[in-house]
Amino acid sequence: MAAVDTAPKEASSVALPGLGRALMSAGKLTQKSAEDIYKKSQISRTSFIAELTGSGAVSAADLAHTVSAVFGAPLLDLEAIDPLRLPKELLDAKICNAYKVVVLSKRNNRLIVATADPTDQEAAEKIKFTTQMGVDWIIAEYDKLSKLVEATTKSTGESMDTLSASGGGDFEFDDVAVEDVPDNNDTGAADVEDAPIVKFLHKMLLDAFNMRASDLHFEPYEHQYRVRFRIDGELREIASPPVAIKDKLASRIKVISRLDISEKRVPQDGRMKLKVGPDRVIDFRVSTLPTLFGEKIVIRILDPSSAKLGIDALGYEAIEKERLLEAIGRPYGMILVTGPTGSGKTVSLYTCLNLLNKPGVNIATAEDPSEINLPGVNQVNVNEKAGMTFAVALKSFLRQDPDIIMVGEIRDLETADISIKAAQTGHLVLSTLHTNDAPTTLTRMRNMGIAPFNIASSVILITAQRLARKLCPLCKTPADIPHESLLEAGYPEEDLDGSWVTYRPVGCSACNNGYKGRVGIYQVMPITEDIQRIILRDGSALEIAEQAKSEGVRSLRASGLYKAKQGLTSLEEVLAVTNE
Repeated sequence: MAAVDTAPKEASSVALPGLGRALMSAGKLTQKSAEDIYKKSQISRTSFIAELTGSGAVSAADLAHTVSAVFGAPLLDLEAIDPLRLPKELLDAKICNAYKVVVLSKRNNRLIVATADPTDQEAAEKIKFTTQMGVDWIIAEYDKLSKLVEATTKSTGESMDTLSASGGGDFEFDDVAVEDVPDNNDTGAADVEDAPIVKFLHKMLLDAFNMRASDLHFEPYEHQYRVRFRIDGELREIASPPVAIKDKLASRIKVISRLDISEKRVPQDGRMKLKVGPDRVIDFRVSTLPTLFGEKIVIRILDPSSAKLGIDALGYEAIEKERLLEAIGRPYGMILVTGPTGSGKTVSLYTCLNLLNKPGVNIATAEDPSEINLPGVNQVNVNEKAGMTFAVALKSFLRQDPDIIMVGEIRDLETADISIKAAQTGHLVLSTLHTNDAPTTLTRMRNMGIAPFNIASSVILITAQRLARKLCPLCKTPADIPHESLLEAGYPEEDLDGSWVTYRPVGCSACNNGYKGRVGIYQVMPITEDIQRIILRDGSALEIAEQAKSEGVRSLRASGLYKAKQGLTSLEEVLAVTNE
C-alpha cells in the first residue's frame, strides 16, 4: 500500500473528482498525486480514471478491488461475460463509449451497469435521463471494461456502416437523388446528404424496426431535441441528439419522403420505403408538423407482413373468430371495426381482406392514406385537396364492378349513405368508425343522420377492439390480488374458484418493463334480428348492449378480463385499456 502523506494538508485549489477523493481516503493516492493526475487529464482531455490507470499510479485490478471495498459494490470479472449475450438496445452505444459503461442486464425498472467509476454522477444522470430507469453499479476493471465497450460499440458501428452504405446493400432507401431537392431550399443538397445525419436516421429506423416499434417521434424543443419510439403502445425516449441537427434531419426525411423541404409552415404527409433484406421492404408513413421550435416529425412503420399474420395471431377467441369469419363469408352487408387511433383496426381489416383476396373477387379500397400494400387489391389514396374524397372514391368504385369495398373511415353522412347503399345492393363493405364500443357505434350512425331502417338492413357485424400489452412469458410472476379487487374489476363470483391465477409484470433483458408484444381485446357483435328490432324502434346503446350480452357477446372489459385469466396480460393493463 502506498505511503500516506501525514504532513499537514493545505486547502486544495483543485476540485478533485469523487474517485480521486475516494482513493485518497483509502490511502492509495496522496493529495499531490491525485491533483497532478487530474491536471494531466485536463490537459490531455482524457478522463481521470484513464490517466490514473495509464500512468501506472494504480493498477486497474487494484483500483477495482479498492473501489468495490470503499463503496460496497459487487466486483465482476468481465472475462466471464459473453459479449454476444449482452442486451444491445437498452443504452445508446455513444453513451457507453463516452462514459465507459456496459449494460449487463435489466431488473424491473433498473439497469445493472458495469463501471470502473461509480462516483461518475454525470454518467448516472445521463443513463437515467436517456432510459428513464434507475442504475445499479457493478464494479469492473477499467482495462477489461474498455475492451468490452470497444468490442460492443465497434460491432454496432460496423453493422451500421454495412447497413447504411449506399448502393445495393441490405439496408437502403428507394433511390433518392440529390437532384430531386428543390432549387429553392434553404439548406442545400450538401446538408441533405450530410453523412452523420444520414447514418443517424438509418440507425434510428433500424433500431425502431428491431425493437418492434410502431412509431418514431422526432421532437424539437428550445434547448433539447429528443427521439422517442412507441413500443408496445408506450412512448420511450431513445436518443437526445444535439438541437443543431433538427433542420438537417428534417430535410433528409423530407427528401426521402418526396416532400417539399422549403415549406416549413404547414403540415405535410409523405411515404418512404426501406429495404432491410434481399426480399423484405418496410413502408414508412411520414407526417410533419410545424411547432414553436422546429418541425416535429412522426414516422409510422407499416409492415406489410402484419396483414398476413392470419386471424389466429390477432388474439380472437374461438367464438369471436367464428362470428367474424361467418360475417366476411356473406355476399353483402356492412362490417364495421371500431376503436381509437392505434388500436389495430387497419391490421384487422387487412387480415379480413387477405382472407377474401381471391382471383375471382374484385376488391377496391379507399384510405387516407393507404397504409399496407396488398397485391391483388385495388387501393386508392384519398386526396381531399384534389377533390378525391371518400364519397367520390366510393361512387367511382360502384362503376368498377366491385365485389368487396373497404372504406378507410366513415367520417360524414355522404360517405355513410353511399356505403350503406353499396351494402344493400350486393356488395360486402368493410369500414371503421371511432367509437368506444360496438353498441355505441349504432347510435353514432343514427346521430350522423342515417335512418334506423338503413342501419338495420345493412350492418351485419360490428367489432370493437383495443390493444393490450402482453406479459413477458420469461419473467411474469403470479400476482396476489385481493378477492374484492377481482370482483370490483368485473369478475363474476363463480369465476373466483381458485383454479387460476393472474400475473403481474416483472421485467427482464428480453422485454420492456415486463411486457413484450401486444394482444387484441375484442367485442364482436353480430346484428341479430332482436338487435335489429331495437335499432328500428330507435333504442339506446344501453338496450343494444343488454341484448348483445344476453346473446353471449362479451364486452371489451369482459374480453380483457378473460385475457388476464389466461395469463396473457395483467389486470392493471386490462383496466387501463378498457372502461366499464
